[in-house]
Amino acid sequence: MITERVRYRATLAYDGAAYEGFQRQIDGTPTIQGAVEAALAAVTGQQATVLGAGRTDTGVHATGQVIAFDVAWQHSDEALQRALNANLPDDIALQAVESLGAGATFHPRFDAVTRLYRYRVYQAAHRHPLWRSCAWYVRRTLDGAALDTAAALLTGRHDFAAFGKPPNERSTNTVRTVSHSAWAHDPAAEGVLWTYVIEADAFLQHMVRRIVGTLVDVGRGALTVDQFAALLHDAAPLSAKAMAPPHGLTLAQVSYGAAPPPINTESAEENGRGNNRDGTHKNLRTKTTGN
Repeated sequence: MITERVRYRATLAYDGAAYEGFQRQIDGTPTIQGAVEAALAAVTGQQATVLGAGRTDTGVHATGQVIAFDVAWQHSDEALQRALNANLPDDIALQAVESLGAGATFHPRFDAVTRLYRYRVYQAAHRHPLWRSCAWYVRRTLDGAALDTAAALLTGRHDFAAFGKPPNERSTNTVRTVSHSAWAHDPAAEGVLWTYVIEADAFLQHMVRRIVGTLVDVGRGALTVDQFAALLHDAAPLSAKAMAPPHGLTLAQVSYGAAPPPINTESAEENGRGNNRDGTHKNLRTKTTGN
């Protein structure tokens, strides 16, 4: 019988509409972390802290959130996944679970190399009910060429102070490296579904949503590409005022180095340092500040 706690790594998907973000709150407000920890307690009889790769904000979704936790479990990884999913709400589900063995120190946030996020915008003359919880509805036609040109400016290493602030109050670093920034679009119902994909080594608070809000202003003609470039390179901190709503944002993927090996899963906005490496919170009164 296994009595020693072992670190597990898992991939988590969720609809964030009903939750006040990922991070557990001290007042019992519904959060993703709180729901998974409750399921772990119900299945294993143990209190375990869930570590997350990204502290997604209120209303933000995930298909590739990576988490870790320590429990003693004598059955297979698949059995643990099935048991936890049976005890999780319908809007949260583990996509993969993997035991890393005794003594593993994997941390989903601190060991991450990049995170990839997707943001969906539904553009049409009339809103569509099926997109209301997972895409930002925009009425005006968007200029695809302007969107593409402005998005391409974000790749590389830049100071993104105009689009966000460090997740840790003690940090002043607003420089991030973006490896991918691009739009794609497909016909959807009576309109067009635009999907923005951005991947970076780390993100500032609300960085993705401010970027998307400003890019959409470029697409609508409210800003020129040159004005967008000026915000990126010359503007004062948080000078990008437009912020896209949270429900269009999805944490899609978190990438790691060679060890531990990645879990195969279907498929990601910050590299916050709000937790200690063991998962204890430095300030549980702070609201989640995702992207």
